[in-house]
Amino acid sequence: MMFNPSRDQARQLFFDTWRKYRAGEPLSGMETIALEVILQHPEYHAMLQDREHYLDKDFLPEMGETNPFLHMIMHVAIKEQLAIDQPAGIRQKFEQIRAKTGDEHTAMHHTMECLAEMLWQAQRHQTAPDAQLYLNCMDKWFNQ
Repeated sequence: MMFNPSRDQARQLFFDTWRKYRAGEPLSGMETIALEVILQHPEYHAMLQDREHYLDKDFLPEMGETNPFLHMIMHVAIKEQLAIDQPAGIRQKFEQIRAKTGDEHTAMHHTMECLAEMLWQAQRHQTAPDAQLYLNCMDKWFNQ
């Protein structure tokens, strides 16, 4: 099932997952995916323990701030895409990048840059996201 949360739902997923993990409570399927991402990003652990401060915080890229929730939800989105191979061929291209970099997390970040580019182009041109642009971007990473 595709996950298409609002900003607050996405943030709440990460807060709830981290709280449940630390309490030893069982996780849902989506929470298990979110936990994999959280554990790869220890720099966000303290933030996830401070829901009151971060639930509504705006992160300003123009001020050099990275939005950790956007970063983590993009990881989750790519994991979903890989699980169902959508867009068609993404799994193979991802595996090629992973083989070349030797590291899944690095390959995920290269893929994330391509996902961000596709979404930015769609927003800029007010069009639907272009899967071919996304896959072509991944080919560029592989062919470097």
